[in-house]
Amino acid sequence: MSLSLPGCLGSLSLLGAGYREKVFAIIGVKVYAVGFYVNPSVLSTLNSWKGKSVAEIQEGLSLFNSIFQSPLEKSLQIVLVRDVDGKTFWDALDDAISPRIKVPTSIDESALSTFRTVFQGRPLNKGTFIFLTWVDPSKMLVCVSSDGIPSGVDAEIVSENVNLALFDVFFGNAPVSPSLKDSVAKGLATILK
Repeated sequence: MSLSLPGCLGSLSLLGAGYREKVFAIIGVKVYAVGFYVNPSVLSTLNSWKGKSVAEIQEGLSLFNSIFQSPLEKSLQIVLVRDVDGKTFWDALDDAISPRIKVPTSIDESALSTFRTVFQGRPLNKGTFIFLTWVDPSKMLVCVSSDGIPSGVDAEIVSENVNLALFDVFFGNAPVSPSLKDSVAKGLATILK
């Protein structure tokens, strides 16, 4: 329900969880489980959303943008449920991120290159943890661990465009894990009653 990660000042609390499913032929295969954690102080900035329904929260992109823009930590915890090589994982992530950046700057290209290096040539076995932690809108920490909570940071991604694109992958209009966005919306609706 809560975790402390390298680079975070305090403990983060689970707001919702879901899974990423990929369809091969006609069969849906769960690729990874995902949880979304936030610094509990983020919730105090969302008072204007008090009393909103789950549907209003899900459709309210401004709410998710407010969470992203908050200078407080938020993190995705991805737990692989199938073996995959790092290149395949990165390619899928890049295919989702890159189209969301309309005109990439040299800073964005450098950040994507750094992000790619974390996964290239790395086996990602079932049970591997990947933490993507936004410490502020322009800075994201990437931690990968095969045995639970990581002890260090593998990379620092410094690009608001890349970080926003990744956040949009999970919380935008067409999330890769609708179950995560739904769970987070339900969690927020419950907390913001």
